[in-house]
Amino acid sequence: MTLLTVTREVGLDRPVMISALGGWVDAASVATDAAQRIAGDADVVAFFDADELFDYRSSRPILDIVDGAMTEVTWPEITVRQAELGSKGVLVMLGTEPDLRWRAFSSSVVEFAQQHDVGLHVTLGAVPAAVPHTLPPPVLTTASREGLLGEKGPMPPTLRVPSAAISIVDRALAHAGVDTVGFFAQIPHYVNGPYHDAIATLIGRLAGQLGVAVELDDLRALAAEQRAQLDETVAARPDAKEYVARLEAAAVEDSVPSGDELAEEFQRYFSQQDPGPNDPFEG
Repeated sequence: MTLLTVTREVGLDRPVMISALGGWVDAASVATDAAQRIAGDADVVAFFDADELFDYRSSRPILDIVDGAMTEVTWPEITVRQAELGSKGVLVMLGTEPDLRWRAFSSSVVEFAQQHDVGLHVTLGAVPAAVPHTLPPPVLTTASREGLLGEKGPMPPTLRVPSAAISIVDRALAHAGVDTVGFFAQIPHYVNGPYHDAIATLIGRLAGQLGVAVELDDLRALAAEQRAQLDETVAARPDAKEYVARLEAAAVEDSVPSGDELAEEFQRYFSQQDPGPNDPFEG
């Protein structure tokens, strides 16, 4: 049984494929929000068999109940859409990280990429980090070979963390001869999504990699509004103000986080309870 169904012809020459999956490397939903903005309501060109990839006890469908009637079920999904980023046509794979069959899933993506002569695969991700909201989000970068990145981001020489499915896909594509790069925004671990500054940063880095111009004024305006709200929260709490100042000082030193530090931030981010929108420093 095939995991991937192609629904329409892809009319792109040597397309770029952009991937983001909700889950382990999607802190504050930044990566999937960025990919969704690019994909918009563009046509689906392929979709994966959800029954083969998801454990519905873990990734439960969402049931709408209106006036006592069960009206609609929204199932977890992974789709590929043909969209545009600036002046460039792209393929966007977007959805929920699968629970099952990661090897078969990545093999299906490789087969699709080879069939459609994908020239570059770009992974979008976001990881929790000890960084302040008052500075531009740092971006960690990966590449399957030297020379693919015009501007490298910081990355510790050795990083050992539980893998995300999207990283298994990236590795499989690279082994199949498809060039791959990854952009992973570092998100203040005290901020919940959506985090507009990081969304804009990821799209900006992606656009720069592809050499296209994109309009981000609305995201920048939302980011400025969000920062003002966070600034207000910090100003009202001496402990939070001191903590953010320490993060700013560390950022000035331009130090690259170690693998252990990043792994610790992962664990802290995903184990903490939702602190709520009004006080991001509690929890």
